[in-house]
Amino acid sequence: MQNVTSTIQREKLLECRVYDKSFAITFGGFLSHRPPAPPSSPLNYKDSGVDVETGDQFVDWIQSDTAQSAHKDRIISGVGGFASLFRIDFPEMKKPCLITCTDGVGTKVLLASFFESYESVGQDLVAMCVNDLVTTGGKPLMFLDYYATSKLDLKAAQEFLSSVKKACIESECALVGGETAEMPGVYKEKDFDCAGFAVGVVDQEECWSQDKVCENDILIGLSSNGFHSNGYSLIRKVFAKDLDQWRETLLKPTHLYVKVCLALKNASIHAAAHITGGGMQNIPRVVPDGLCVKLKSWAWPEEFLEVQRRTQMTALEMLETLNCGIGFVFIAPESSRQEIEKKSQDLGFLTYDLGCIEKAKTPLEKNQKLIYEGLI
Repeated sequence: MQNVTSTIQREKLLECRVYDKSFAITFGGFLSHRPPAPPSSPLNYKDSGVDVETGDQFVDWIQSDTAQSAHKDRIISGVGGFASLFRIDFPEMKKPCLITCTDGVGTKVLLASFFESYESVGQDLVAMCVNDLVTTGGKPLMFLDYYATSKLDLKAAQEFLSSVKKACIESECALVGGETAEMPGVYKEKDFDCAGFAVGVVDQEECWSQDKVCENDILIGLSSNGFHSNGYSLIRKVFAKDLDQWRETLLKPTHLYVKVCLALKNASIHAAAHITGGGMQNIPRVVPDGLCVKLKSWAWPEEFLEVQRRTQMTALEMLETLNCGIGFVFIAPESSRQEIEKKSQDLGFLTYDLGCIEKAKTPLEKNQKLIYEGLI
C-alpha cells in the first residue's frame, strides 16, 4: 500500500503529455512548454489596435483646458493622476450625506456614431446622472466619465468630452476625472459607449424623499427636450427608414434640471422624480405605500404622436415607455405651486399640472399606484 501511495505522489509531481507535438511537463502545478514560433513580422500594442500615444494626447488636451470649473476651491487634485481628491467640508449642514449616481445613455450612442455627432450625448450623459441626483434636493459636487471605443478618434472624443465639460459647468459640478478605453474586438469600427458617475451632497434633514409625500400633494411636470436618452432601442426602429429626416429631433440632448432644483432649494418640495426609461412609472418610486397618483392628461409633443402613429402603441404603452414630453416632476403641497411654476418658467421650462396624490383605497403594488385620468 505504501508503494502505491508513493507512485501516485510521484505521478502528481511529474506528468508528461503531448500537446500538438509540444512536450509539456507539470512540476507542482506549473506548466512548462515549448514556446510558440515567433510571428512572421514584429507585433506591438499599437499593431493590436491600441494607440497609447493618441490616448496620451487626449489626456494632455483635457489637462490643458483652463475653462471655469465648479468647486475649484475643493479640488485638491483632479485629472491626470490615479485618483482625485475633493475636500469635504459642509458646516452649513447639520447632517451632510453624500449622494451617488451612475448611468449611461443607452443605444442613443448608435445614432451618435451613425451621424458622427457626439456633442449631444456628452450632455445626455451628465444629465442622466445629475438629474437623478437632484431628485433628493441636494447639489452636485463632482462628475467622472467613462468613454470606451474600438479605436480612439481624437476629434470625436474631444467633441464628446467638450459637451461633458459644458454640461458639468451648467450643472455646477466639477469634472474631476474619467477613463478612456480602446477596446478593439469588443467594439466595431466607430462604435463607442459611455458611462457617468456623479457625487453630490444633501442635508439629511432637508432631503426630498417619499417619506414626506402626503395626501393632497400636487404634481407639477417640467417639459422634456424630446426623447432625452431613453427608449432608443424602439425609437431607432421606428425611424429606421427616414433617420436623416429626424436627425435633429433624435439627437436633442437631455434637459439639465439642476438649476431649477437649486433655485427651488428653499421651497417646500416633498419629492421629485426624473422621468427616464419606463416613463410615468418613475413617479411611484417616490410615492409611499398607502398613497397613489391621480395623473391628469396633457398634450404630447409631435415626435411622441409620430411614434404612436407608426407603432400603434396604446396611450398607456406610450406613457409607460417614453417620457411623452415630461422630463421631471415635483411633488409638493398646493401652497408651493406658484413658486415652482414661476421659477421653472423663468428658466425656460414649460410646466404642467399633472394631478395630485390620493389615498389608496386598497393596498397597491408600485406599478399599480398610477391612476390615469382621461386615458384613451
